[in-house]
Amino acid sequence: MKISVEKDVLLKGLQATQGVITTRSALPILSNVLLETQTDTLSLTATDLEIGLHCKVPVSVHEPGSITVPAKKLNEIIKELPSSVVTLTAMKNNTMSINCEKAFFKLFGLPKEEFPKLPTFNEEDSLIIDQSLLKKMLSMTSPAISHDEARYVLNGILFVIKPNLLRLVATDGRRLALTEQQIDTPKIAQKQVIIPGKAITELNRALQTEGAVKIVVGENQAMFKLDNTTIITRLIEGEFPNYEQVIPKQAANKIKINTQRFLMGTRRIGLLTHQDSQSIRIDLLKDRMVISKNSPEIGEGKDEIEIANHSGRELSIGFNPNYLLDALKTIEQDEIDFELNGADKAGIIKTGEKYLYLVLPMQLA
Repeated sequence: MKISVEKDVLLKGLQATQGVITTRSALPILSNVLLETQTDTLSLTATDLEIGLHCKVPVSVHEPGSITVPAKKLNEIIKELPSSVVTLTAMKNNTMSINCEKAFFKLFGLPKEEFPKLPTFNEEDSLIIDQSLLKKMLSMTSPAISHDEARYVLNGILFVIKPNLLRLVATDGRRLALTEQQIDTPKIAQKQVIIPGKAITELNRALQTEGAVKIVVGENQAMFKLDNTTIITRLIEGEFPNYEQVIPKQAANKIKINTQRFLMGTRRIGLLTHQDSQSIRIDLLKDRMVISKNSPEIGEGKDEIEIANHSGRELSIGFNPNYLLDALKTIEQDEIDFELNGADKAGIIKTGEKYLYLVLPMQLA
């Protein structure tokens, strides 16, 4: 194998694989990236056996071939080279030379035959959605992914695929995020799968503001196919909780509030929270909402926000401000609906575009 490629082009492809690479595996091959030539392209593949990522970059192919080399070390070397043309040459004994202007490196690799093969999919029963739309849906739900290994079934996002509908749901037991979009898939079979958090992170990183992504769900794996990048992941096995039964059908208190004003007020008062006192107080009055915090160790503060369409009674409730901010900073609408059912019941943030964020309250001091 011998190719020439612009440094920045190669670096972009290598950096796309870095999140998948593992250095802790007992299999040394999993620390390597597989380089394979195709017509005018170089394909780069990385896997940790749970998630695989495959991307293509344009190159000049002088001699076709393939090799695997340590991914992180190759990335570090290419990053430090001059902004010029890089020549990669695979030689005997699974070694690869790297030439760029007057810089020269040699890396010891492993044969392609040792590299795990990524699974193939039947792409006939697939769902196609705009990359920008899926990226937005992931940003709205991924903050609620659980990182508790003891509740592994919550360590990802539930994809509910129905004819003409895609719904994403995530929960960590303290908050729940749900968003759905109408899509043009009238004949697709109904499916419900859990995509792991690591795959969500890599997918979010790969998604762009233009183009489409094809989603194909297999028996225990799923594939996300973008323009030049393909991500394949194992699914999380297990039964996702019945999220619909925890969403209140009606609310005793409903208000409309400016999104940015709510966000800024929460962020300001949240500055007074600390490890032993993580909640802020929200007082819902007739025509305004007061966010406050009284911390004997630090001080006190409050911020008043005008509200509209308040239907219900006055009440006081406590929330973790970080949970509120995780939702508010992803919302593009100027105004949201905020629903409360009591000091000991979950608060709900809603927008007009099929987004719901439920967060459990905290006890007020």
